[in-house]
Amino acid sequence: MKKFDGILICSDLDGTLLQKNEYVSPENREAIAYFKSEGGTFTFITGRMPRFVGNCIDAVRPNAPIGCINGGGIYDYPNKKYLWTHEASRDILDLVELAEREMPSLGIQLNTFENTYFCRDNSVMVWFRELTGAEYLTCNCRETEEPIAKILFGVETEEEMERLDRLLKAHPTAKNFDFVSAEKTLYEILPKGVNKGNLLAPMVNLLGMELEKTIAVGDYDNDVQMLRAAKLGIAVANASPAAKAAADHVTVSNEEHAIARIISDLDSGALQI
Repeated sequence: MKKFDGILICSDLDGTLLQKNEYVSPENREAIAYFKSEGGTFTFITGRMPRFVGNCIDAVRPNAPIGCINGGGIYDYPNKKYLWTHEASRDILDLVELAEREMPSLGIQLNTFENTYFCRDNSVMVWFRELTGAEYLTCNCRETEEPIAKILFGVETEEEMERLDRLLKAHPTAKNFDFVSAEKTLYEILPKGVNKGNLLAPMVNLLGMELEKTIAVGDYDNDVQMLRAAKLGIAVANASPAAKAAADHVTVSNEEHAIARIISDLDSGALQI
C-alpha cells in the first residue's frame, strides 16, 4: 500500500495552484508528481472551460478527469470528452437581455460546453481573452442553438458588481439559477445547484473513491461550496474572507507553492485525513 492511496486532492487554478504569472511552479509540479507516485489522485476544479486549461494539464498531468465551468462539467481531457454536464435552461437568456438593456457598460460572454462567445465587449472581456487565449467569437445571445453552460459578465467597478447582483436577483426567473463571483471583475449565472462543491459527489462516484478522503483547495468565493463539501477544505493565505471562513485550514499563499506545502504537510502528518 502506498502512502497516499485513496486520497483525492481537488485544487482550484487561478489564485491557488497558479501563481500570478499563470504558471505552475516547479515546487508544485514536483510535489504533485510525488503525490501521484505514492498513490494519490490529483485533479483541479476550475471555473474555466476545458479549452483554456491546456498549459495546466501539461504542467501537472492530472490522473483523474477535471472539473470545469464552476461545477457545470466533468471532462476527460486526454479523450476530449465530457463525462458529466449540467445544462442551463434557455430562461437564462432573459437575465442576459435584462443586464444588456439596463447596464450598457457590461461585458457579456455566453459559454456553451464547446465554445465561448463574446456577446458584448469591454475592458474585462479584452483582459479575459489575453489571459486565456480565447478566440474572439461573437454572437447575439439568442443566436446559438448549442446547450448553454453558463453566462459570464465582466464588470469594471465594485459598484457595477453590486448593481448587477441586485438587478439579476430581483428578476422572476432568478430562482432557477445560482449567481457567483469568480473574480473581482467576473460575475456568473449558473444553473440552480451547479457549483464546485456539488461536483465532488459525481467526481468521486466516477473515480470509485470516497468523499471522506477528499481534499479541496481554493481561494475565492466560487470555491466556498467545494471547501465545505470536501472532507478537508483548505484555503490559501491569499483567499477571500468567505473562502477562509469556509475552510478547515488555511495554508500558505499561491505564490508560496501552496499545493506543495499541503502535500508536504500530509507527508509529515501535520495534516491528516
